[in-house]
Amino acid sequence: MNRPPHPPYAVRPAGPADVEGARQVMLDTFYRDFGYGYVPAWHRDVVEIERTYLDDPRHLLLVAVHGDRVVGTTAVHSTGPAHPPHPLWLAERYPSGTTAQLARVYVRPEHRRHGLARTLVNRACAFVAETPGYDSVYLHTNVDIEGAEAFWRSMAKEVFDARPTGEHGPGVGTVHFEIPLP
Repeated sequence: MNRPPHPPYAVRPAGPADVEGARQVMLDTFYRDFGYGYVPAWHRDVVEIERTYLDDPRHLLLVAVHGDRVVGTTAVHSTGPAHPPHPLWLAERYPSGTTAQLARVYVRPEHRRHGLARTLVNRACAFVAETPGYDSVYLHTNVDIEGAEAFWRSMAKEVFDARPTGEHGPGVGTVHFEIPLP
């Protein structure tokens, strides 16, 4: 069920005034939920939000706002999964340019269970469907994070369970998914 977020939430494309709030949601998630903090090789887009998401018309950063505070994020970019660490066949299946990769689907813990993540993802997928040149919506997630696996299985189709490979190191249960284009 796609229920809209409860007021007083607003979900919208990020603007320059949202960058610092969005960055803080992302960094807090890396440290608090993931437990490994900022990793430059994985998180360059977080430092370069404007260049990565705001300046490219095929990319998008959505924010969920409560009052004047960013409490959730979801991003779309046109870069497929990198090999390595991901398998070559996966990088070939989801090539950069024609793949819309969902990333940074984060909601602050005190704002979860209000439909924000589902709304953010649905709006991101609508953006992908309206943007020429995309053939698929791809994402990967750490299913060791509470609620992540059930959430993504309710919205997407598993493509590859990388947990046995340890592609992101110990304690990171990576599973790759695809969401059908609307």
